[in-house]
Amino acid sequence: MHQPSCRMNDDEYQLLVRAAAACNMSVASYLARAALKAARNLDLSAAEIAGEREMLKGLFDLRTALNRIGNNLNQVAAALNSDEPAPQARAVLARVDRVSLDVDVLVQRYLDGGRPAA
Repeated sequence: MHQPSCRMNDDEYQLLVRAAAACNMSVASYLARAALKAARNLDLSAAEIAGEREMLKGLFDLRTALNRIGNNLNQVAAALNSDEPAPQARAVLARVDRVSLDVDVLVQRYLDGGRPAA
């Protein structure tokens, strides 16, 4: 067995940690799988690789936004179930609309070939 190593800055490492966690994989397994996928398809251009990286970052950002919205919706529901006012309800619903549009944009970019946004 071989154990290659690489260096990355804190931001890059945290992105890698989040990506591995999202896939329920260890960092080492995720890194090996991603590297092997890239190595098996040497026809990918730098732009395509950048596009995939951007797409993954977009997905992780959307996941974070949806988790926050879920927490906010739970707070609104708890307030309304307790007959308390929920002034944040409009803001939460507006955020749902914005994230929904973000999802649509990301899906369309994927359908268009995963090209990075201009």
